[in-house]
Amino acid sequence: MTKSTIIKESLKRSMSYQSYRDLVKQMAEENSNTGIEKTEALANYTKLNDRRMKRWDKTVKVSEEAQQRISEFSNDVTWLVITESWCGDAAHVLPALYKVADLNDHIDFKVVLRDVNPELMDAFLTNGNKAIPKVIMIDNESGEVIDTYGPRPSEATNYVKRFKAKHGALTPEFKEDLQHWYNKNKGQNVIEDITLKLCKLEPSVCQ
Repeated sequence: MTKSTIIKESLKRSMSYQSYRDLVKQMAEENSNTGIEKTEALANYTKLNDRRMKRWDKTVKVSEEAQQRISEFSNDVTWLVITESWCGDAAHVLPALYKVADLNDHIDFKVVLRDVNPELMDAFLTNGNKAIPKVIMIDNESGEVIDTYGPRPSEATNYVKRFKAKHGALTPEFKEDLQHWYNKNKGQNVIEDITLKLCKLEPSVCQ
């Protein structure tokens, strides 16, 4: 199956951001989680992430400068986001991404679950890993993938790389530190990264 066919099939199975939020809330209430593997740990992460997303949905702010740039983007695109309810990074990243997409009618925001879209995930690995969240940016007219984003914002990615280079693997303590970083950053690095991508795709946005 070609990459374009995989994307088309995945889009048929996609949902809106609000539908995804409703699903995570439902999973949390049922003490369950999305994905093939169902465990108490993943269910607990889902509950935590539902609370995180609820908070970010209310509190993430987009600066006036970023709003101006985002509003000037005029290409019709779809952002297809691969995620799962238990993913800690996704709980911080998706609300900020959606805040950006919601400011521009040219950006169609769609969500798909990783485990029920294995071919899509395999087509968009990060360093050989099925890392999520992963954003696939698609030009609606041509159907071509014009960019990708994820699984983490640039500052968090560098933070993780430095730690792995020094210690070899991420420790539970580091993962806790990363959550503190997300809480302190309040989605701003995601917004900066994505606005920069919009500028690269349509340079007039940043002139």
